[in-house]
Amino acid sequence: MLDAIYHAIDPVAFSVGPFSVRWYGIAYILGFFFAAVMMRRVSKRWGIAFDLDSILTIITCLMVCIIVGARLGYCLFYDLQATLANPLSIFMIQNGGMSFHGGLVGALLSAIPSSYLTKIPILTIADLGAIGAPIGLFFGRCANFINGELWGAPTDLPWGVVFGGQAGMMPRHPSQLYEALLEGVVLFAILLVLSRKKPPRPQGTFLGVFLLCYGIVRIAMEFIRQPDVQIGYLLGDVLTMGQLLSIPLVIAGAILLAWSQLRKCPQQGLKYDTE
Repeated sequence: MLDAIYHAIDPVAFSVGPFSVRWYGIAYILGFFFAAVMMRRVSKRWGIAFDLDSILTIITCLMVCIIVGARLGYCLFYDLQATLANPLSIFMIQNGGMSFHGGLVGALLSAIPSSYLTKIPILTIADLGAIGAPIGLFFGRCANFINGELWGAPTDLPWGVVFGGQAGMMPRHPSQLYEALLEGVVLFAILLVLSRKKPPRPQGTFLGVFLLCYGIVRIAMEFIRQPDVQIGYLLGDVLTMGQLLSIPLVIAGAILLAWSQLRKCPQQGLKYDTE
């Protein structure tokens, strides 16, 4: 225990009087900002009409739908009994509780009003959003680590972290940082490399790759990530809620990826060379 790493990071970045700014909120801001920058850069490379008004419209719709979806997803999937007992708890975001899968549903739905307002195809917006999404995941998982939440299973590895509190005093996998690396850095690198091909790959390619890769990583990571205390394992000691919700992502991603390669619908009407 003497060589263990002890978690002692204040989740509050700074305070001004009674007003406190938490690292989690900063992570959301950074995620949306850099995702918008990346979407803008990729759209230019693809030759898509994507002006400042368009990106602001898309990001605004995205922020609202992700926050609402993430909160509702957590309340329905991870804290249903407490939500039914006190429905107003849905609005108590300050108490924590956001679900990636709920946020993903919100993000996908945000493409509908975004497409209507910007006249950019829904799947093109979804593809651009998929390329920027890992950036937000990276910052979000780092914020999870700072908050000392969503920790991993006990480990005797030298980089095990003692989170204290409900996690106890045994060293645990810093699964938040594993996910930041795999869901964030690695997945972003894969999508970025794919986005550099000219002409751009067909509509749905990037969303398909994102869903497929994220689902696989999340299912794998759940084996070393401690399940939520209020739910535990759903089937023996092998199935968690995160895995159950990620299995459809793998299936949907594989189907969408295959469909996009067969249909070859160009991004915003750009013409492909037939081969």
